[in-house]
Amino acid sequence: MNLTNLFKIALKALGNNKFRGFLTMLGIIIGVAAVITMLAIGQGSKRSIQAQISEMGSNMIMIHPGGERRGGVRLSADDMETLKIEDLEDIGSQAGFVTYVSPAVNSSGQAIYGANNTPTTVYGVNRDYLEIRRYRVEDGDVFSDRDIQTAAKVCLVGKSVVDELFPDGQNPIGKVIRFGSIPLRIVGVLESKGYNSMGMDQDDLIIAPYTTVQKRILAITHLQEIVCSALAEDYTEQAIEEITSILRDNHRLRPGDEDDFSIRSQQELSSMMTSTTDMMTVLLAAVAGISLLVGGIGIMNIMYVSVTERTMEIGLRMSIGAKGRDILAQFLIESILISVTGGLIGVVLGIGAAFLVNILASYPIYIQPWSVILSFAVCTVTGVFFGWYPARKAAGLDPIEAIRYE
Repeated sequence: MNLTNLFKIALKALGNNKFRGFLTMLGIIIGVAAVITMLAIGQGSKRSIQAQISEMGSNMIMIHPGGERRGGVRLSADDMETLKIEDLEDIGSQAGFVTYVSPAVNSSGQAIYGANNTPTTVYGVNRDYLEIRRYRVEDGDVFSDRDIQTAAKVCLVGKSVVDELFPDGQNPIGKVIRFGSIPLRIVGVLESKGYNSMGMDQDDLIIAPYTTVQKRILAITHLQEIVCSALAEDYTEQAIEEITSILRDNHRLRPGDEDDFSIRSQQELSSMMTSTTDMMTVLLAAVAGISLLVGGIGIMNIMYVSVTERTMEIGLRMSIGAKGRDILAQFLIESILISVTGGLIGVVLGIGAAFLVNILASYPIYIQPWSVILSFAVCTVTGVFFGWYPARKAAGLDPIEAIRYE
């Protein structure tokens, strides 16, 4: 019996039980659609996080004081004063893998303009900080090096601060706001960056010369943090090694002494977030994949029923010359048709569901071609795997006993 006739017989058999065939496909349809949708959501989240980290500066390196022990107790970074302006200058002049370097000091408090006020944070930095964190000035200008030298009372403000202090839409450039009791003249407004992957508002800030924050707000001479950027993300490790060597020399630490500073990079954060989203994606896909297994069991069950129902038909075919391999191929083709048809419908529904999630829930998605191909391949293999044993049983029937079966 040729393959074309086997296909015709299989299609006719499925056509005689359309509703039962559809219910059998349903497990495969749901499984494939769920796998594609879950992978699309997982990959979309991963890419969204990577993009947001990149906007924050994927090659950014953060240096904090810390690590010192007094009386057996490790002090927090807030209690440490190990980072000095000399460290900043030496990193800038000696570290070959570092492009930009900025001091950072900050203070939280109330920003006030007229009758309006809002809680926010003022960050004391230099001009390099904008390049490191990839902030852009939308209106006005950046404070000058002269402003830093003189600890001028000037600042840049984020969009969230502007919206709170100037709700009537007036131009904030040139206006004098107060942070606590310190007046600060606005010289520029930053472009909006929105919320980052940790849910923090990147526009809720005031940026001022670090000398202004040090002298006029905090009354300190040390640095709370040093922020750098490596030449590129790939050079982050080399930059960290250079910075570590410079700071240990500056702080006169002997071999074996603990560092009195800590260094973190965005690369670490990116790796951690990526591994977390990858794990969640695998878990989601595994849960969705259970539907494929259930669908496969459904195929096996219905093929067993089909073999039982058509035992006499099988006996008649074998008695007029059909061989065991023809019967095997016939039922195997039926199983594969069910799984492949269900797989195609599942692919369409999965892609549609992913776009629906994106539109209705504004959730980032990314459909990878390999996820569609893999899902379709798995459902085809499922049809072969779960259809083989019932088909083998049908092929092994004794023609005489099959004809007698009622």
